[in-house]
Order: sequence, then C-alpha cells, then structure tokens
Amino acid sequence: MRIALTSLSVDDQDKAERFYVDMLGFVVKHSVPMGPMRYLTVVSPADPDGVELSLEPGGQRAEVATFQAWMRQQGIPAIAFHVDDVDVEHHRLSDQGVVFTQPPAPMGPIRAAVLDDTCGNLIMLYSNPATAA
Repeated sequence: MRIALTSLSVDDQDKAERFYVDMLGFVVKHSVPMGPMRYLTVVSPADPDGVELSLEPGGQRAEVATFQAWMRQQGIPAIAFHVDDVDVEHHRLSDQGVVFTQPPAPMGPIRAAVLDDTCGNLIMLYSNPATAA
C-alpha cells in the first residue's frame, strides 16, 4: 500500500491552479471537466509519476469553509511540502508575492515556514538541514 493521491479543498479551482502551478511550480497532471468543476491534480515536476495533489472544489461549502477557517485560526497547515532549502524557497516565493504567516524557523530536526495558498489553506514548507547537500 502506498499514497498515490491526496486532496486539498480550495475555494476556487482556477485560482488554485494558478497558485500551485505559477507560484509553487507544480505541473497539472489531470484537468478533467466535471460539470462546473474539474478533476484537477498537480504533481511535482521532479516526480511526475509521484503523489498527485487533487485540488478539490470544496471551499465554497459552508462546512468546508468553517473547517478551513478553524485550521487557519489555529495556525495548522493543511498539508506540508518538502523542499531542498526552506530559506531559499521562502526568499524565492516572497519575491513573487507569496504571503508567509510564519518565516523559516527551526522545528526540531527540520526548518519550516508556513504560507497562505490564497485558496483557504495554510501550507508548510520544510527542509531537513542535516541532510541538505
């Protein structure tokens, strides 16, 4: 058993696609029309056959929006992405206008930062300085 697909509720799939592709650098794997929505997944260009992230159109539903708001108020990221160097990514993304709610900081054996995906979620970026080459 392995994880092949995970999902994230977003308040707007088009906005989410622009953010996750144009800002974070993922690539679209699937974009299948399903009425007013899409089955929309993105993957890392470094691992196009790896785990897919489904950008689910759930953020418009009241119960999903309530859950997202609670997670944000608590400062809890909805998902975490590994990067080679969180400080480099923080600088690159900040220069592109990405808003971070937490700058890079040590968290036990990792360094992590938290950003706002503009679609209802907080996202953690982390790296392991001990294994960085």
